[in-house]
Formats: sequence, structure tokens, C-alpha cells
Amino acid sequence: MSSQRGSSESIRISSSESDSASTSNDAPQAPSTPAPDAQSVLYRLYTSHTLSAWNSRMFEFGAVLFLASIFPGTLLYASIYALVRAFSAVALSSWLGEKVDKSDRLVVLRHSIVWQRVPVAISCLCFMGFSITNDTLISSILFVALVLLACLEKLAATANTVAVERDWAIVISDSVSVPRQELNASMRRIDLFCKLIAPVFISLIDSISTPVAVWTVLGLNAISVFVEYVAIAQVYQSVPALKRSTASGQSGTNNESESLLTESSRGAFYHLRESVEPWKEYIASRVFLPSFALSLLYLTVLSFGATMVTYLLHSGFGSLEVSCMRIGSVVAEVSGTWTAPLIMRRIGPIRSGLWFLNWQFCCVVGAAVAFVLWDSNSQLVAGTLIVGVALSRVGLWGFDLSAQFLIQENVEEHARARFSSTEMALQNIFEMISFSSTIIWSSPEQFKFPVMISAGAVALAAASFAAYVRKERGHLLHRSRCLGGDKGGYQQITSPA
Repeated sequence: MSSQRGSSESIRISSSESDSASTSNDAPQAPSTPAPDAQSVLYRLYTSHTLSAWNSRMFEFGAVLFLASIFPGTLLYASIYALVRAFSAVALSSWLGEKVDKSDRLVVLRHSIVWQRVPVAISCLCFMGFSITNDTLISSILFVALVLLACLEKLAATANTVAVERDWAIVISDSVSVPRQELNASMRRIDLFCKLIAPVFISLIDSISTPVAVWTVLGLNAISVFVEYVAIAQVYQSVPALKRSTASGQSGTNNESESLLTESSRGAFYHLRESVEPWKEYIASRVFLPSFALSLLYLTVLSFGATMVTYLLHSGFGSLEVSCMRIGSVVAEVSGTWTAPLIMRRIGPIRSGLWFLNWQFCCVVGAAVAFVLWDSNSQLVAGTLIVGVALSRVGLWGFDLSAQFLIQENVEEHARARFSSTEMALQNIFEMISFSSTIIWSSPEQFKFPVMISAGAVALAAASFAAYVRKERGHLLHRSRCLGGDKGGYQQITSPA
């Protein structure tokens, strides 16, 4: 019975992909509106996404370098900066997702572009301010300003990510007949390519002059905003389905405005209940466990993010050396985005997610155990940790794409942004926990404690997704079908004879 249930559920999950896979044999359905030119649309979408990812990655890594230079010898300031930034997303992500669901798509993205770039520009001016003052009070004010600006940039980046990756990507893939898993993988490759090159670029400039690096970040942000702004508008104009879907959303916005006075009169209790409602819907979702497992992976310091980069800098590695380490890590991540679609087509997103996540678990736990048991102050031991983390990124991004496909297939259009923003709020909660661990254990010599917590989070994520696999398919492993047969939600449907 459980096997039959898993099979029927798999067919339902994969119906849209099966329809796409069978178009070579069946006559295509005539679309209600003419399909836009795929290459033109994708070129503009990728251009906008590349500029957005490049500037975000460059500033993200640059800010860590600048803070490490301003506040040497401690992980505290970088951790506070990242912690408060993440908290802003936790507090406002659900509200933000509801606005994205109900607002005009183009307006949402244009606002997200502008409000990512403006805080970055002002932050660069604040970083320059540290170089011209030694006053403790002014330095404290500048740091507070940096944290608040980071919160604003984080919210805008969240809105941009939710809108593009969880909404626009679905509509565009259906409109221009591009397989969704391929579009998802292409977007990930762009992000990872920028993650690879942008830090190296800004590190090279920073090694020459930190003020020049700050001005470079400021200048590139100011220039690219205009190109992003125009490119995303051209995508919107070229895909009629983006406009049609917003009609109901605008109607919902009008209805919301009409009932605004009624809602406000109900007081704080009503608004508290409204803020809890997205979380209830999220937990009740069929794909809660895959989303929860993916979110748990954000509870980590093993990601070449702010805390690990700061630790490596204090361990004696230079900024350029750290950038080279990131190159190896991102190469592994990019390989994950190439292999994930191939493996998903072979064994399906459920089973591929299981294998990718367990690969990450083995790499992270092995590296963490070696790091904790040996001398963590040794650069050789730190190198062992770096290799383990880099190899684990193949599993991370393979699982990310598998889980994202499952979520896209099972969340209704009217709730996409609401679900995704709640998911991102949970991710930021776990990020806050990881940043809190480096605030509690702020000395580089105590870095082994956050490392152990990170390994535990990966283990819990693997257990959560295993529970989902067993729930959907009735079993965890089927040795005779591990490399074929039933694809766990991705097989082609055939008509009965």
C-alpha cells in the first residue's frame, strides 16, 4: 500500500515535467498568447541576475574584509553585523512575502534593485569614514549605521530572490518552454560564478588599497543599477504571463486597502495572529520537511562566509589566499549545479536530494571531527577543514536544486512568495544561531565549538529529509532501483495501452 501511495504521489508531483517530456511525441498545445523569443528573454534575465549577484557577492565579501581591517583580532563585530542583518529578515520576511505576492511584479523587482544599491553606496561612505576618524563615539555611530543599512539591503535582497527564483523563474520557464530544472541550475551557476570571481576581484584591489576597493564597490553599484533596471523591465514586457498573473494580485491589493481600517481596528492581537498564519501554512505544507532540511543548512559557519573568512584571516591566511580557497569551493559548488539536473533526470528529485544531502553530511562531519580532535590552531588542520567544506558544497547545491524543484512543484502560485519568504525567515533564524555561536565563542581558538554545532545541523537536516523520503515513498532505500526505475516523482507518465 505504501509503495502504491508513493508511486501515485510521484506521478502527481511530476505531471508538469512529464507533460514537457512527452512533447516530442505529442502535438504541442497552442498557447493562449504568442510565446516570446526565449533567447532574448533569457539573455536579459541572466544579465539582470548577473549584475545583481555580482554586486551582492562583491559587497558581501568586501564588507568582511573592511570590518576585519577596522576591528582586528576579534570575530565580534563581524558576527554582530551579520546577526542583526539576519534578524531583520526574520522579523519582516513574512510581511515582505505577502507584499510580493500581491504587488505588481515589475514594481517589486525595481524597488528591490534600488533598495539594494542605495544602502551599499551609503555603507561605502561609512567605511571611508572610519579611515578619517579615530573618535570612539563617531566610530560607534558609523558601525550602527552600517548595521542598519545592512538590514535594509538584506530585505531588498530577500524580495529580489523570492520574486526572481520562486516566481518569475516558474512563469518564464513555462512561457518560453525552458525546462525548469535547467533554468534553476543556470541561475545558480550565475550566482556561484559571481561568488567565485567577485571576491577575488575585490581582494586583489583590497591588497593594493582598501580605500580604492571601497570606491570600486561604490562605483560598480552605481553604474549597474541602471542596466538592471532596464533589463528586468524588458523581460517583463516580453512575457505576457507575468502581467496576467498580477491582475489578481492587484485586485487582492485593492481588497486589502479597502479593509485596512477594519484590520487596524482589531488591535495588536489580530496582527500577531496574522504574523503567525504564514508559519502555520508553512508547517502544514506537503514540502515542509525538504524546506526545513534546506533551511537547517544555513546554521553553519562552514561556508566561506563572514565568520569562517574572519577565522581564516586570523589563522594566518591572507585575503588573496582566502579568495583562492573560495575558488576551489565555488568550483565544487558549480559542479553540483551541473550534475544535479543530470541526476534528477536519472533518479528523480527526491532520491537525488537524498544522495546529495548525505554526501554533504559525510564531508562536513569528517572534516569537523578532524578539526576538533587535532590542533585547531594549525594551518594544516585548517586546510583539512577547508577541503572538507569545499567537497561538501557539491552536495549542498545538488540538494538545493532538488529541494527547490520539489517546492516549486508543490506550492500554489498565489502562495509562492509567502511560502518562500517564510522559508527565508527560517533560514535567517538558523543564520542568527550560527552568528550567535561566534559571538559566544568569539575567540578564533574557540572556533571548534561553532564547527561542532554546524556539523550537528547538517546531521539533523539529513534526518529530516530522510523522514520526508520515507513519508512520500514508503521506504528510504530501494537497492534494485537506486540507479533507475521509479524516479521518485520525476518519471514520465505513459498512457495505458
